[in-house]
Amino acid sequence: METAIAAVLLLASVFFQGVVEGNIGVNYGTVANDLPPPSEVARFLLESTTINRVRMFDADPEMIQAFAHTGIAVTVTVPNELIPRLTKLSFAQQWVKTNVQPYVPATNLIRILVGNEVLSTANKLLIAGLVPAMQTLHTALAAVSLDRRIKVSTPHSLGILSTSSPPSTGKFRQGYDVHVIKPLLSFLRATNSPFMINPYPFFGYSAETLDYALFRPNSGVLDENTQRVYTNMLDAQLDAVFSAMKILGFTDVEIVIAETGWPSDGDEGQVGVNAESAAEYNGNLREHVISGVGTPLMPNRTFETYIFALFNENLKPGPLCERNFGLFQPDLTPVYDIGIMRPTARASIPWNPAPAAAPQLGPAPQQHPKGGKQWCLPTSDAHSDALQKNIDYVCGLGLDCKPIQEGGACFIPDTVRAHAAYAMNAYYQTTGGSESDCDFEQTGALTDVDPSYGRCKYLGQ
Repeated sequence: METAIAAVLLLASVFFQGVVEGNIGVNYGTVANDLPPPSEVARFLLESTTINRVRMFDADPEMIQAFAHTGIAVTVTVPNELIPRLTKLSFAQQWVKTNVQPYVPATNLIRILVGNEVLSTANKLLIAGLVPAMQTLHTALAAVSLDRRIKVSTPHSLGILSTSSPPSTGKFRQGYDVHVIKPLLSFLRATNSPFMINPYPFFGYSAETLDYALFRPNSGVLDENTQRVYTNMLDAQLDAVFSAMKILGFTDVEIVIAETGWPSDGDEGQVGVNAESAAEYNGNLREHVISGVGTPLMPNRTFETYIFALFNENLKPGPLCERNFGLFQPDLTPVYDIGIMRPTARASIPWNPAPAAAPQLGPAPQQHPKGGKQWCLPTSDAHSDALQKNIDYVCGLGLDCKPIQEGGACFIPDTVRAHAAYAMNAYYQTTGGSESDCDFEQTGALTDVDPSYGRCKYLGQ
């Protein structure tokens, strides 16, 4: 029961905040010396955020194992330098045996990326080996019956385009288009894998186009060839890629946004580089890609999207902004709010903490806002064993727990935390709603955020 409630809480917060889980992921970079251990990161993402997709830039065993039994979809990466060796089947088979087989199905590995922005390296050896390496890796996965569970792809920068403005004129670079990208797209189509790109309006905006880059209201940009008006730069970048794919005949291959983001701090004089702009870009991005509106050339679509990045990474080289793309500080406090925190986490974590402030993790404060409704949910640090006991206790009393049983309106997500959320709140509301009825041995906390979602309706008072 506790597991069921926990699951309800997770899903409730997702739908209440307008997030469709499964579409929004995050890039988990580790170029830093102050990050929390992977096990802590995995638990934080599962219990405190609505992010349930993670992209890693290598195949670190500790990181992969940390996401075991979380259900979070994990993408790992084969480093660029291994591409020539990966073209040999024996090496690919050994790589799969070492980096994949020990961790599935406990860890939800969904994708392996062969290199990162390989075409942008201009390294002829890597570029020539890219598609053969992907094919060989797929063969190695098929040999152990993992090719349907785990897909193979590779991400590209927008540097693969020779023209991109207006979007209808998008073309791949000559030479790469026929000799590399066309075979690559053929492989992706045959294996039902996505074409992955890294569009960054941040790297293409100016002071005059800031509103256009941040999804703010603006007059729009007309593509005279199609007579379509673009109201944001991301759509223009996506449609330029789509136009290039159309020339080669691959409009049916799915596009995934492997990286995009906006820094919260930068060098003096950079216009639009601050926490407010970063929150605006990533918040509007999240809403746009899951809205189903699509783009002018790709209407009625959603886009699987990975925000860059999970953390501010203090060892990244380059200008200051490179170290400030993170959604979270290393102490797991949000740099800014884009609506991805679950209600219990939002109640217990400080927003925009001062630089010297210590993280205030722990049970959410139990306060009654005057005149407002309240709901009882698990605290962000409540252990699943304790939450399961809460479920067993509440349902053992004879309260209606059918909604969190299989087929019930609140069964999905099928996790302890979500089910516990529903059960604990049902008990709190049924017993009269005194503050002590939401204590559950300090694993419950009151919130004024309604956790109801879809057909799953929480009692409230």
